[in-house]
Order: sequence, then structure tokens, then C-alpha cells
Amino acid sequence: MPETTHPYQPAIPLQQRLKPYAFAVALGVLTIFHAVGFWGLLFSGEPEKFQRLTPMNLILTNVLLFSFHRRWNAAFLLFALVIVSAGFFAEVVGIHTGLLFGDYAYGESLGIKVLDVPLLIGLNWLMLVYTSGHLVNMIDMHWLIRAVVAALLMVGLDFFLEPVAMAFDFWDWQGGHIPWTNYLGWLGLAFLFQVYFQKAPIYKENRLAPYVYLVQAVFFISIWTLL
Repeated sequence: MPETTHPYQPAIPLQQRLKPYAFAVALGVLTIFHAVGFWGLLFSGEPEKFQRLTPMNLILTNVLLFSFHRRWNAAFLLFALVIVSAGFFAEVVGIHTGLLFGDYAYGESLGIKVLDVPLLIGLNWLMLVYTSGHLVNMIDMHWLIRAVVAALLMVGLDFFLEPVAMAFDFWDWQGGHIPWTNYLGWLGLAFLFQVYFQKAPIYKENRLAPYVYLVQAVFFISIWTLL
């Protein structure tokens, strides 16, 4: 008599079935949100509405980015806390003293502020350090050179970001002019953060991280060319 029974095969959990598509979905969402923001700020006729969505866009980008991070150990949590805190308080010092970056003030587009600095600024520093650090780690070179190159990538992105920030009420510079001290301060602080990133015993293989940097770069450079 032929065998009519089949061995039991457990159902594959939905999360596991969707896992191969997670990266493509995350990259697609990241690209779409930035494309919508690009259109909204420049062509919708109502840029103020899209300026108010900036905090949500920043939070979403970080959620997508760090959902691909592995090994959430004490070393990584300490790294994240140090970068977020140091980045935030560097901005507090900058706002209230004019040191580090120059004389500037934050607008309302980046959300809730504490000590005149948006709370999300620390998270933005973490995202920039993490993504640019991952991007340079794709190249085989000495860790110190990687730190220098990553710091330069951060300053390069800030070069295009600054005019966009002034145009859409992220922050503004005294007299409407971006001082050279801003880029020098960025370079020094970014280099220190990148040295920490390179030497910290954290997992550094987040496949989405380089794309987050590149999408941000395309976003700000594209707006900058049309201002």
C-alpha cells in the first residue's frame, strides 16, 4: 500500500519569510520619504507643511538605519549615548557662546528644543557619524585615515546642508553668512567622533548605513543646486 502521509513541515514564521525583502523595503521607504520631502520643500507651494515633518523624517531614517544594526551590546549603547550627548552639548555650547561653530540659532523646523537646541540634534550627530564611518569602512585603509576621510565626508555633507538649513528654518547664522569656523569646528568634532567609532568594539556591518549617507547627500545636494 503506498504511503499516503507526509512528514510534518512547520510553517515558516512571517517575519522569517519577509526577511529577504527587508533591505529593499527599507531602502525604498527611505528613498520615497526623501523624494517626497524634496518635492514638498521646493515644488509643493507649501514648504512650511513639509518643514514641520522634518523631525518625523529624521526619526524614521534612524529607525530604519538602526533596525539593521546587530549586537546591541553595552559597547554600542555606550557609543550611541556618548555621541548623542556630546553632539547635543557641543551645540548647546555653540549656541550660547559662539565657540566651536560660530554665531547661529535654531529655528522651529527641527522640533522640541532644550537649552535652545532641538533634542533631535544629538540623534542627527549619531546618524552622521555612524553612516559615514560605515561608508569609509568599505575601503581597505588604516583606521586613522578612515577617521580623517569620514570626518571630511561629514564636513562635505554639511557644506551643502548649511544653505538648505537657512532656507527652511532649521537654523540661521548671524548676518546670514556661514563662517569658516563652522566647518573647522565640524571637522575637529567629527574627527574625534570618528576616532571613537573606529576604535570602539562595536559591530560595524550595517548594510543600510552607506545608503543612508548617500540618500542624505543626494537630497541636500539636489536642493542646494536649486536654491
